[in-house]
Amino acid sequence: MSLVVTDTLADERVEFTADGDVTLYVCGLTVSDDPHLGHARLWFHADVLHRWLAHLGYDVRHVENVTDVNEKITARVGERDEWAAERDVAEAFTATTFDAMRGLNLLRAEVYPRVTEHVPEIRDLVETLVEKGYAYESNGSVYFDVTTFEEYGKLSNQDVDELEAQGEPDERSEKRNPSDFALWKAGGVSETAAREHAKHDHGDAVPEGETWDSPWGEGRPGWHVECSAMSTTHLGDTLDIHMGGRDLVFPHHENEIAQSEAATGETFARHWLHVGLLEMEGEKMSSSIGNFWTVPDALEELGVNVIRTFYAGAAYRSEQALTEETIAEAEERWERLSRTYDRAVDALDSVNARAKAEDGELRETVATARDEFAAAMNDDLNLREATAALLELTDAVNRHVDGVDGSGTGDDGPGDAYDYRGLREAVEAFEALGGDVLGLQFETESDGDVELAGELVELILDVREAEREAGNYERADELRDALREVGVEIEDGPDGATYRFE
Repeated sequence: MSLVVTDTLADERVEFTADGDVTLYVCGLTVSDDPHLGHARLWFHADVLHRWLAHLGYDVRHVENVTDVNEKITARVGERDEWAAERDVAEAFTATTFDAMRGLNLLRAEVYPRVTEHVPEIRDLVETLVEKGYAYESNGSVYFDVTTFEEYGKLSNQDVDELEAQGEPDERSEKRNPSDFALWKAGGVSETAAREHAKHDHGDAVPEGETWDSPWGEGRPGWHVECSAMSTTHLGDTLDIHMGGRDLVFPHHENEIAQSEAATGETFARHWLHVGLLEMEGEKMSSSIGNFWTVPDALEELGVNVIRTFYAGAAYRSEQALTEETIAEAEERWERLSRTYDRAVDALDSVNARAKAEDGELRETVATARDEFAAAMNDDLNLREATAALLELTDAVNRHVDGVDGSGTGDDGPGDAYDYRGLREAVEAFEALGGDVLGLQFETESDGDVELAGELVELILDVREAEREAGNYERADELRDALREVGVEIEDGPDGATYRFE
């Protein structure tokens, strides 16, 4: 089965096709604040798409931009002593963004182009549009005339004659048509915009942001033209996939198509994939609204695996709600996967795993899980069903491990010894599908540091058991809770306490 995706431009599910390398462009973050889980939802789905395409055998050229020129960034100048200029603010939040990406176990893009690096390319693109008659200068600014591009509105399914005005109110007197959009803005950031987005009192010293020279005078790039210039610089005139949040369909992506195709005469992107918004407390997660959870805070509280398992619980194209219930479900799913992986590794590496032991059900379930996982991923990246396939595998692994009596003789059939080959195939499936594709981080207790930690935990468990035998149950509970706080989960069973590292 070939990969099928929901293409916004086609307005239907289509078969994905590419010749050779796949070029993937992701609309990145405007670095005006710490990244939150709403931003990370796009990152996750772009990352899984990248991983799945690589799994299918494609070489993926993945580019994701950093917007480091914006009035929201300029508005924060002076908020801290070290933020003396727009670039200072942008650099600070670019650093936190990259830290968050690494914390979420995202594959690195081929490059993360920044607007400040690509002003020459932006100017060249604007000049081309002016020369071809698609754009015009007005009072030192340059605007794209939407009436000159016959297919304007094809991504968002809108009629150009019915569009509302784009841009700031002070632009309207400069434009031929209310729906024309800015490619180059004369001067710096307006005082109105700087004060509107400020999180502190600027007083009389309102920052204007960085400006650059151009054929039309000193100014700044328009927002939409930046992505067209950066994507084509690094990936060529036609992209295989352009990916972004659903809230960017109009006007941002509509304008990207118009200016790019007007300039090059080529199809800008063969496939458009849009990720639904993350909702919290019934509204879109947003820094401006204030209903957000930053990635660093979420990583500290939940960990990367729970966050990734949470995102895998809903289709990329739909909205997703962040609630206590959806987080609890993600925690339970990751717990099942992680615990079963650990059990499989322990059994596989034990002396009771034998070459001639064979569990037909286990081996068949591994093969079925791989097939079902692939079918789900090719079905428009159905991550929930893909995860369900891995969860079915956990049931088979647990049945196998529970069914072995531990003698390891192998003389009386598979019930006496672990099926080495079947467990190896199961572990490889968890690592290849859950690890390499879904980006989950399975860990084994093979290094010396973990072995030492295990010895210390066992020593504490001995002390805890002594406290229980002495009737000091409160003290025993305190030791259990202390271990849990440092990431060691304890389970009491009929044969004594067992533990696992979270």
